Amino acid sequence: MTANEDLLEQARQAAARSYSPYSEFRVGAVAVAEDGSVFTGANVENAAYGSSVCAEANAIATAAGSGVRSIPTIAVVCLDGDVCAPCGNCLQMMREFGVERIIAEDGEHSFEELLPYSFGPEALGK
Repeated sequence: MTANEDLLEQARQAAARSYSPYSEFRVGAVAVAEDGSVFTGANVENAAYGSSVCAEANAIATAAGSGVRSIPTIAVVCLDGDVCAPCGNCLQMMREFGVERIIAEDGEHSFEELLPYSFGPEALGK
């Protein structure tokens, strides 16, 4: 099994733990920190839809809560449906933590491919 396949399998396992009673669209993600540490997340829905948390955001928040500030790689898997791409909010979170590549079942994507004109800290003079 390749490293990418291993990450996708971990994302599948995370997706199986999804709490998605409304959409029944299970998503799992793996955030890989610069030091190789791995953090998983699954989508967590809420009856107040705006309070739901995407799998990618969940994995990133878990990593950030553990002190991680650089996440070069994210893997994402959707167990239901054909399309599995991070939403705009998750892409913006990825931008904040320096994600360079997104691994999905259809292959590897660069961050710039998915969000070519991103807004980052440098736009704020940081």
